[in-house]
Amino acid sequence: MNIISGASRQVILDTETTGMNQAGGPIYIGHRIIEIGCVEVIDRKLTGRTYHQYINPGQMIDPEAIEVHGITDERVAKEPRFHQIAQEFIDFIDGAEIVAHNAPFDVSFMDLEFSQLRPQGPKTADICAILDSLDIAKYLHPGQKNNLDALSKRYGIDTSRRTYHGALLDAEILADVYLVMTGGQIGFNLSNEKAGQEAGGIQLIDQNAFNLKVIQATADELVSHDQRLDLVLKSGSCIWRDEA
Repeated sequence: MNIISGASRQVILDTETTGMNQAGGPIYIGHRIIEIGCVEVIDRKLTGRTYHQYINPGQMIDPEAIEVHGITDERVAKEPRFHQIAQEFIDFIDGAEIVAHNAPFDVSFMDLEFSQLRPQGPKTADICAILDSLDIAKYLHPGQKNNLDALSKRYGIDTSRRTYHGALLDAEILADVYLVMTGGQIGFNLSNEKAGQEAGGIQLIDQNAFNLKVIQATADELVSHDQRLDLVLKSGSCIWRDEA
């Protein structure tokens, strides 16, 4: 399995809905999207560009769903309907690779919403590539819990802001998890410029000015490191190894 995508532009996506059928079919008939959250990644770097929208579904939200995401009927009563925001949403994701955790769930809801547009909208797969980060997690961590909470804890991603599931917050967390899980960096700012300014030179630090403690990796840690590099190498090139 190639865990590192070759797509240059990715949209990390999450949705919240009015509920889901307990039957668990591919299409959750009778339920609608009430929140969309998207985070843009280009060349495996967070750009800071996002798309976030609450939606009035035109129907009641299941109490069980409210317990998960905290979005009430009153919260979305004055929000636009899906058809009113559909084009700007399509414009944001068009041509990108969507990354979602349990992507069939989100994509089935998106396809259902698109199908009810007049004129009828596209299928998600017709305008986007689709990557399921849950499949990647299961491949890397077979037999373990691989929901977003478990992965965040495993990779040291801060979720302290997360009281309820929210589409944009979950998309932001998933972006961090996905980039770390697939061997990338979330984002190191090596510039000495302030946020919002053009990147300048790298700030050099005089190591002699600090009393730095050197900690050597244990034998077990070195073995784990080599195993991780094996995974990266299987997916393509590995810059941390001399492959000559």
